[in-house]
Amino acid sequence: MRKIKDLNMPIGKMIKINDFLPPPDKLAVPDENVKVTISLSKTSVEFFKQKAKKYHTKYQKMIRNLIDGYAMHQSR
Repeated sequence: MRKIKDLNMPIGKMIKINDFLPPPDKLAVPDENVKVTISLSKTSVEFFKQKAKKYHTKYQKMIRNLIDGYAMHQSR
């Protein structure tokens, strides 16, 4: 059995997947919403709070638009 020296290196066959997620500045568009409760990592929330401050929007809106973009892409 071979030991893995660098845990950050890929293992096995890899395929390239195009980046379909929008950049943070494209995640601020209005839409009809449904209220839900979700637990997110502190790191993720801090990332979106920083980007929201930079783009003068709400971090929850950016997260919502990210999820919407993912769902739309997967629905195709």
